[in-house]
Amino acid sequence: MRDSFENSMKELQNDLKTMGNMVEQQLDRAVKSLLNEDCDLAEKVIKEDDEIDALEKEVENKAIILIATQQPLATDLRKIFTISKIVTDLERIADHCVSIARITQRLDNEKEYIRHLKEISDMKNIISYMIKGSIESYIHADKDKAYEVCKTDDSLDELYMSLHSLILNDMKDEKVLIENGTKLLFMLKFLERIGDHLTNICEWTIYLVTGHQVSLND
Repeated sequence: MRDSFENSMKELQNDLKTMGNMVEQQLDRAVKSLLNEDCDLAEKVIKEDDEIDALEKEVENKAIILIATQQPLATDLRKIFTISKIVTDLERIADHCVSIARITQRLDNEKEYIRHLKEISDMKNIISYMIKGSIESYIHADKDKAYEVCKTDDSLDELYMSLHSLILNDMKDEKVLIENGTKLLFMLKFLERIGDHLTNICEWTIYLVTGHQVSLND
């Protein structure tokens, strides 16, 4: 029975890695659609969100079956519980990617479209690193890696504030940018929230390893 449990846990972890890769791809496509004014790519992000939702439900169902059939120990229950929490955060990240894709579709291409491309790309790159790092920290039960990823969120927040100010200044200086600028501010907030969800994942890893809940989003 123990071998069966370990195999089931490996399957759940593989599903988790798959979901992390899918979410990272969604992020890349969503931001790329925005920067390249690519509404077709944005539509692809929106349609493929259903696959991530389905995988989240699949992982949750497997977790329930595992608890019901394998009589897991207390430490095992912690592993199952944290996986369920992590896939919820990943699903919400995917939802934010969809929101960014919808902003791409709603921007007025007849007006000046977008500025500060490098800074937006930098935010995306930081988040991509955080996705990889947060999943890796969980798979290897590496709380030091989890703390390291959380520190990266500070850099993301700093870039968010800087870029937020730049866009606001653009809107003040050139009224024609107000409509699109407002939408871009929402896009920035979605990216910042993604960072918060990735910090949550790291918090679950720390809980898995130590048994203590921490709050690193303050």
